[in-house]
Amino acid sequence: MLLNAQFPTRDIGTDPAKIRDWAQAAEDLGYHCIEVADHVFGAAPRGDWKPLYSEADPFHETFTTMAFIAAVTKNIQLCSGVLILPQRQTGLVAKQAAQVDILSGGRLRLGVGVGWNHIEYEALGMEWQTRGAMQAEQIEVMRRLWTGDLVNFTGRFHKLVDVNVIPGPVQRPIPIWFGGSSDAVIKRAARIGDGWMPIMAPDGEGEKKLAMLRQHLKSFGRDPATFGLEGWLRMDKADPDAWAAAAQGWKRLGAQMVMLYPMYRMPKFDQQIETLRRFKEVAGG
Repeated sequence: MLLNAQFPTRDIGTDPAKIRDWAQAAEDLGYHCIEVADHVFGAAPRGDWKPLYSEADPFHETFTTMAFIAAVTKNIQLCSGVLILPQRQTGLVAKQAAQVDILSGGRLRLGVGVGWNHIEYEALGMEWQTRGAMQAEQIEVMRRLWTGDLVNFTGRFHKLVDVNVIPGPVQRPIPIWFGGSSDAVIKRAARIGDGWMPIMAPDGEGEKKLAMLRQHLKSFGRDPATFGLEGWLRMDKADPDAWAAAAQGWKRLGAQMVMLYPMYRMPKFDQQIETLRRFKEVAGG
């Protein structure tokens, strides 16, 4: 089973040398992929609404960070983990993703989600209520832009007339994996995705969701053997025994890869590197 490394966006700081050193450490340790999270805005709590991440949590910009990491590494894969797609202009995402794929030599996997932060959508001038339908149409448009010459498309949210993205990506198309675990997301992933990357424990609920995914894949005439699965291991504390158990649980459920997703802070750079080493050691690769 492949191991992926979550870029420590909240704790790495702003020293480019540390970002380089962390990325190269992940590659040297044999990690398969580095995944970079996404939030454009921090948002302060208001009323009864309290964000999972607030205005005090720093998030590096996803595509710029992946492009930088591409330049300081050689072989490790790159993934947006996950990009909140419907709060962005589709053509711009297609262009940015194509450029990262070029600069990395075809190492990009685009992880996409619909998000949980309606305040961020509002601040970006994008519609919250239609985000699921928007995401589905965006994926169709991006794939056309990555694989066609001149694209013509008229849909609910897009109208493109004889336009293209040039230079195009190395991968045609770039793989698109879905984050999220709602029933609607699982069905959408099975219909149009290349893989699924949920933040769930490999327990009874996880098994139910996975069974749902596989049933949808079958109903859409898709082969589950060609559909990717990555378990995100959300952890509230540094507990290597819990990491190992969760990784083995996802392996039992058929995941090809797992990623440690720490919710706790690691303010010291040495902690971030030690976490890479320790997870690699206990999860077994």
